[in-house]
Amino acid sequence: QVQLVESGGGLVQAGGSLRLSCAASGLIFSTNVMGWFRQAPGKEREFVAYISWSGDWTDYSDSVKGRFTISRDNGKNTVYLQMNTLKPDDTAVYYCGASDGFFDSRRSPSYYYWGQGTQVTVSS
Repeated sequence: QVQLVESGGGLVQAGGSLRLSCAASGLIFSTNVMGWFRQAPGKEREFVAYISWSGDWTDYSDSVKGRFTISRDNGKNTVYLQMNTLKPDDTAVYYCGASDGFFDSRRSPSYYYWGQGTQVTVSS
């Protein structure tokens, strides 16, 4: 049974930082593209970042580029999202997903496993 479990969310003031983690089990983690998406109330789920299976390639949405960093530790089956200089617009539930990487990794339908999400709230 595949499980993706996110952690690290919380309440932070604007300008602060948080580090999200997503621990995976039940799949061959090192062969999967891993992505982070977020969904704010009343909005669709949107792409945040993804990382290749080896960690050599990353991609970010324009809204987080330069502030967020995605990384992975294949030995620990974990992907991370370091979020710096947070803004109130970053408030959302953050989800990690696993993909085989054959399709556009910026699109949520490309991901076949998802975690339950972790809430990030940024106060102004």
